[in-house]
Amino acid sequence: MTAYSILVATHGSIGVLALATFWASAALRKGSALHRRFGQAYLLAMLGILITAVPMAVVRYLQGQLYIAVFLGYLVAITANGVWAAWRAIRDKHDVARYTGPVYVASGLLALLAGVGVLALGVHDGSPLFIGFSAIGLYVGYDTLNKRLHRARLAARPRWWLGEHYSAMLGNAIATHVAFLAIGLPRLLPAVDGVALHYFAWFGPLLAAVIAKRVLDRKYAAARPASAVPTARGAASSRAL
Repeated sequence: MTAYSILVATHGSIGVLALATFWASAALRKGSALHRRFGQAYLLAMLGILITAVPMAVVRYLQGQLYIAVFLGYLVAITANGVWAAWRAIRDKHDVARYTGPVYVASGLLALLAGVGVLALGVHDGSPLFIGFSAIGLYVGYDTLNKRLHRARLAARPRWWLGEHYSAMLGNAIATHVAFLAIGLPRLLPAVDGVALHYFAWFGPLLAAVIAKRVLDRKYAAARPASAVPTARGAASSRAL
């Protein structure tokens, strides 16, 4: 086996682990010890996916496979934003200023630039897939930077950190499932590959995530009063989780 094939196999194995831990975490009672443990395992798996995806994108680009390289790079950009936000929203639940710090801003800029790049490539080549999917990066980038500019408004939301956490996790889920359906599934089951699968792979997870977010927003919107959420830096002892 070549070094690249080992890298791909490692990336795929971590992807299977990510899918399994995501659904395990999603199925368990929110806030339970098992939910937290599986959620942590999922984020660690996503970190592994990011680390292995970067050299894969570089190799594909050097091989002249521009679309696959851009696809992988784009997923890295939007997933990095989601992984950071999902983790830090819990760790910084009492500290909006820390949550919306330099790394948060950098991840938003990266997602925004990636979205612009995918949109430009899609328009140049007339690719509806790239044009449509660029909306995720554009939205994630805008939303991240907007929250940084208006973080006092973010802090005033009841349980703002919870909304940030599950929104980021749903964003991660989009990237995880798109990658599996667009790349992994056709390799496992070549007979199902085709135009219909490609469109479903790109937009099916997005639609499912939008629906899930609306359901979760309804469930958790009417939570505690905003006054219970501090807007400044909280005490270090209150950042546990």
